[in-house]
Amino acid sequence: MEILSASNLSSVRSVPSDAIDSTFKSQYTDLISAALGSKIVSFSDEWFASASNLITPTAPIRKPGVFVHTGAWYDGWETRRHNQEEYDWVVIKLGVSSGKVAGVEIDTAFFNGNHAPEITVEGYFAKSEADEEAVAKPGFSGWECILEKQECGPSQRHAWMLPSLTEKAYTHVRLLMYPDGGIARFRLYGVAVPVFPESVDEVFELSATVMGGVATSCSDQHFGTKDNLLLPGRGKDMGDGWETKRTRGEHVDWTIVRLGAKGEIDHIVIDTAHFRGNFPQKVQVFAGDFSTDPGHNDNGWVEVLEPQKTGPDKVHEFGQDVLKDVKGAGYTHTKLVMIPDGGISRFKVFGKRVV
Repeated sequence: MEILSASNLSSVRSVPSDAIDSTFKSQYTDLISAALGSKIVSFSDEWFASASNLITPTAPIRKPGVFVHTGAWYDGWETRRHNQEEYDWVVIKLGVSSGKVAGVEIDTAFFNGNHAPEITVEGYFAKSEADEEAVAKPGFSGWECILEKQECGPSQRHAWMLPSLTEKAYTHVRLLMYPDGGIARFRLYGVAVPVFPESVDEVFELSATVMGGVATSCSDQHFGTKDNLLLPGRGKDMGDGWETKRTRGEHVDWTIVRLGAKGEIDHIVIDTAHFRGNFPQKVQVFAGDFSTDPGHNDNGWVEVLEPQKTGPDKVHEFGQDVLKDVKGAGYTHTKLVMIPDGGISRFKVFGKRVV
């Protein structure tokens, strides 16, 4: 196993629980979220509660008094007592092609007296199907340390920021807990390293999370988060989208998206799946070419889609016939505007890379 230098390890920074979201969620992607297609590959044990719960995108819940065959019901990963090995482990395939890691979150919510006392995180880049088969096996020795052993407490969120983004990208990670116990959620924050089309003339989804797109800021996300906008497919329900508070009077809500690559916009899709009585009356889109993440009122925004009426539970596609200032222009960011408020399931910006 490759070990980080002592100087790097000593500069790993613990992030207070009330600062985890603001530290990671508008700059980085949870590379192992099930919503991106991440998968549990293998594990040492999951007697009391399934390892697949670790990558559930929603927060853990509790069902006091509910018992199943193995004991009390838990929304997390829980192994048997008295592990004879040094640790229990789970191997997870990232939901993106590969990713570089910025930080780690371990949530032991509702595990009190049965939580994992300590954890370590390791990574590996699988170059072939044979590599992918190898990482699933207990004796695989190619793991590299991403986060050294850290202490965990009962029923709380823990997070650690690495000294810098890892130089290497990984396709798989392994979470170790010493010696056994329970963990509700595991988040691996970082930057997707996508595989772009070989041809610069190929149109693809520039805004997709799996291609490196990130929703960097928004006006409000009271009911549903801005990050849902960039997930694959259509939303599974009304909670799987971006939804703001009801407003009164003249108002707009907005989300800014950093595209995975600077691109020339070909068409835009705005999906109001499941939003039937709370879809926005109109939508509007701006784009800009910025060197850093811009603010809502920064100079440089160009209107590429004038306000358009929307309908309930519907895929709205806007092509070259209605878009403006996109032909031959390269943009790094887009801004989706809802007039006046409401909910949108997905926001997809398609285009060609500008190299």
